[in-house]
Amino acid sequence: MRVQIKHHDEILIFKSEVPVAISLILRELEIPSSTVLAVYNDTIVPHSSIISEDLEIELVVVSSGG
Repeated sequence: MRVQIKHHDEILIFKSEVPVAISLILRELEIPSSTVLAVYNDTIVPHSSIISEDLEIELVVVSSGG
C-alpha cells in the first residue's frame, strides 16, 4: 500500500505491506502527532485509524499558545 501525505508544502510517501495506523506513519516520518490533525476526504480522522489501502491524507498543523 502507498500512502501520500501532504504536510506543509511537501508530499511525503509512506509504503507498507501491511495495514498500519496513522500514528505509526507519523512516528516513522518523525512528525510529532500532537502537532497535526489527519484529514481524509475533508474529515478529521483519529491517529488510531488503520490504513489498509492506497490513499492520500493531509496533515493540518495545529498551533497553541498562550
